[in-house]
Amino acid sequence: MRLLLCTDLDRTLLPNGPQPESEQARSRFAALARRPEVTLVYVTGRDRQLVSEAMNEYSLPTPDFVIGDVGTTIYEVGAEDWQPWPDWEREIAPDWAGLEHADIRRLLHDMTALQAQEATRQNRHKASFYVPLQTDTESLSRDIRRQLDSAGIRASLVWSIDEARDSGLLDILPAGASKQHAVSFLMQRNGFALADTVFAGDSGNDLPVLAGDIPAVLVANASAEVRHQALTLARAQGHADALYIAQGDFMGMNGNYTAGVLEGVVHYRPEVRDWLLQDTDAVYTDGC
Repeated sequence: MRLLLCTDLDRTLLPNGPQPESEQARSRFAALARRPEVTLVYVTGRDRQLVSEAMNEYSLPTPDFVIGDVGTTIYEVGAEDWQPWPDWEREIAPDWAGLEHADIRRLLHDMTALQAQEATRQNRHKASFYVPLQTDTESLSRDIRRQLDSAGIRASLVWSIDEARDSGLLDILPAGASKQHAVSFLMQRNGFALADTVFAGDSGNDLPVLAGDIPAVLVANASAEVRHQALTLARAQGHADALYIAQGDFMGMNGNYTAGVLEGVVHYRPEVRDWLLQDTDAVYTDGC
């Protein structure tokens, strides 16, 4: 048996939302991640530095891979270092016609609503901007796409909000640089079938994976809007049986965050429940 466990971080694996966390969830997850059958992948909008900070702050297990920067990077994580996958960069590079983030910024320099984010938030295939919250994003999106199209650039625009800064955010990415494409690319390169894979997420930028053919779990703390969107899209695409929504009451946990990830994994791979029970018994015996 093999298991490729792919999970988002913020408000999925990390309990950094308003809902309560189940006390034993993270220790159970760490025990699962240690098993030799499991290949662990963090799939996140965070860059390498922010992933490392989250791992330290929340005592997360070291993953085997990190899909970061909103799907524009894949790292293989070793004991000593993180090795970027140049094959992934070559996979997504044609969408930008050989250009990089600095070229994208120059193409859009006349659009005064766009303020470039810090250099640490940019990478070769990710151009990131701050945008005032009152901006008409539909109109701005049309203007951006006209400019990019004229340069032969195929791109996706990912809008979000930085509540701490009270600002809108825009990431411009190669069209193929999505979480869904990156997970599928990693599966193919490592020989994982759909039946070997589980993805967990919580938010709108996880929807393409949640609604696709990869077995997926939506944690219980996800918003009602995201639940509705995920179910609607999964049904429309014929993948409703590949989406599980955590309910809670699994091993006495509430289904939020990591508890929901574990619940979803056991939904698809029931044998994992025995692993979790064994690990729980071992911890209890050691504690006695």
